[in-house]
Amino acid sequence: MFYESTIFKNEDALSFEYLPELLPHREAQIKILAQNIEPAANNRRPQNTFIFGAPGIGKTAVTKFVFREFEENFPNVKTVYINCWDYNTSVAVLSKICEELGIIVQRRGWAKDEILSRLVEMLAKMKKGIIIALDEVDQLIFKDSNALYDLVRINQYVKIPVGIVFVSNDPLVFSKIEPRIRSSLNIDDIEFKPYTLSEMKDILTERTKLALRGFEDGVIILAANHAVKKGGDVRAGLEALMKASKIADDKNESKLKVEHVKKVLQEVTKVKPRILEERISENEKVILDVLKEGGFEFRNLYEKYSKSVENPGTEKMLRNYLKHLENVKLVKYLKTKKVFKIA
Repeated sequence: MFYESTIFKNEDALSFEYLPELLPHREAQIKILAQNIEPAANNRRPQNTFIFGAPGIGKTAVTKFVFREFEENFPNVKTVYINCWDYNTSVAVLSKICEELGIIVQRRGWAKDEILSRLVEMLAKMKKGIIIALDEVDQLIFKDSNALYDLVRINQYVKIPVGIVFVSNDPLVFSKIEPRIRSSLNIDDIEFKPYTLSEMKDILTERTKLALRGFEDGVIILAANHAVKKGGDVRAGLEALMKASKIADDKNESKLKVEHVKKVLQEVTKVKPRILEERISENEKVILDVLKEGGFEFRNLYEKYSKSVENPGTEKMLRNYLKHLENVKLVKYLKTKKVFKIA
């Protein structure tokens, strides 16, 4: 028997991945990014762009929004979005671009230069400009910073316009790469500042109107205030509204009430750390579990870690894991006490 929700009319509108038709309070950033990549629509080289700011304040949404608009309005521009958590080496990124363009390559067994050659060959035949977004670019820089150089030099081999949009939480991410690579990027910066409480209310109001059949006035300010307290991450507000709405739905309520939101606020913590913990390797998850017991000097941490996994590997491997966990700000090293602990 088909179940019809008493409260949801479009549950997806409260999900993190949902991309609405409008993005309130990011009009200025949308305009700059669109202007930077618009030359590609006129067969001219676009401006490479670096988007940075705190987690959950619209960086990815704006990138995908502008890409969607360009795909719909400029058939001579192809956009490719890549999350560098999933593709964090030159071979992986180049292979993903090939896949998006319909070029068949084997990600395993093919050398980087072979994949790059196949990509350049295809691009030389294209009559479209291409814009590539590298979201969470810090993951690519951490694992394989030369990948940026490989992408930038594509312009040397083809006549079509090729542009890159870099996205990161870290405004200093490019300080970690070699000067020769950094100077070749030719980047224009777009800073995203956290939403104010008023702006957060506007955003959550629009999403809630799309998602629910009805809601009390107080639920928005409650969720918005909670999101601002959790670092200004819109996703915390959306999660609170989603969890509360499911409680209301289970009770066959026709509208979301303040009492429903109050029930879930305590369990809605900062979203970014939880997303990162899902993405890191199994060995890194074990390290975090050990560090949840407290701070450890490296030698003691290695002993605890070795007892917790089947194949612990060398101390050097543990240092690499810790370096990555520090890079994504899940772990920090206290120099004065010489211990690693949860960030």
